Amino acid sequence: MRNPHNSAVSIVLLSILMGFSIACSQRSSSDSNRPSDEKIAKDIQDKVATDPDTKDSEVNVAAQNGKVKLTGKVKTPAAQKKVEQIANEEPGIAGVEDDTTVEPEAASPQPMAPVRAAAPPPVEKPKPQPIVVPAGTVLTVTTGQALSSKASQTGQTFLATLAQPISVEGRPALPRGATVSGTVVNAKAKGKIKGAGELSLALTSISVGGHTYQIQTAVLSSTTKGKGKRTAATTGGGAAGGALIGGIAGGGKGAGIGALVGATAGFIGGSATGNKQIEIPAESALSFTLEAPLTLPPRHE
Repeated sequence: MRNPHNSAVSIVLLSILMGFSIACSQRSSSDSNRPSDEKIAKDIQDKVATDPDTKDSEVNVAAQNGKVKLTGKVKTPAAQKKVEQIANEEPGIAGVEDDTTVEPEAASPQPMAPVRAAAPPPVEKPKPQPIVVPAGTVLTVTTGQALSSKASQTGQTFLATLAQPISVEGRPALPRGATVSGTVVNAKAKGKIKGAGELSLALTSISVGGHTYQIQTAVLSSTTKGKGKRTAATTGGGAAGGALIGGIAGGGKGAGIGALVGATAGFIGGSATGNKQIEIPAESALSFTLEAPLTLPPRHE
């Protein structure tokens, strides 16, 4: 008599074997119907090369056991998605691995800035040169006080103003009205009976633009001898190194007194006779000659 338990076990084993056999048969049939890896790769490669969105991409397609691997470069993210879509739509694939990369956007060329010509170097203005009043220039001044052989003292300072402006090569140097200082080089009163009277003057400085400049002029000198005899001379220069004009043109306390021109002309004094002293009234015009040049700083115009 057969054992029912053994019969049941046999039925189960038989069912399992039949199921395995059927699965293997179906798998074998599926593998035989799937396109080859070469065909899958070629179809995808051709579609990528002809599609308008992906034809400019440099994509390599490989397939193994139905699994597709994409490598290479695409132009844009949209092209990358389209390549992956083409691969996924290919019949018979078992999966898609997308390793493509998107090329960085080429930097748009920047317009070249126009080349500017180098600016010419700035033209330097010539530096102002000092003004040099040469030796031999005559300075005519107007005395601000009376001077005489009797009342004045040797070494005494006197003041005057420049009566005529001085220019050098067309450039103004010393303006009219500039303050001038002088000194009494020698003063000696004339005696009643004998003894010569003497009065000698020279300029020592001039003030221009708030600055005082030392100057050197020839000495203007006059003597009286005997009864009213007078001699006049300019020392330190030529015979005409200085001149004494008897007052400003047009009037003045000393107007019409006389003029010293050269070494033999009359100075100022009393009458031709008597014992009057050498006198120079205030506002008299005296002319002195520079013995050394006077250098002034350039003026800022």
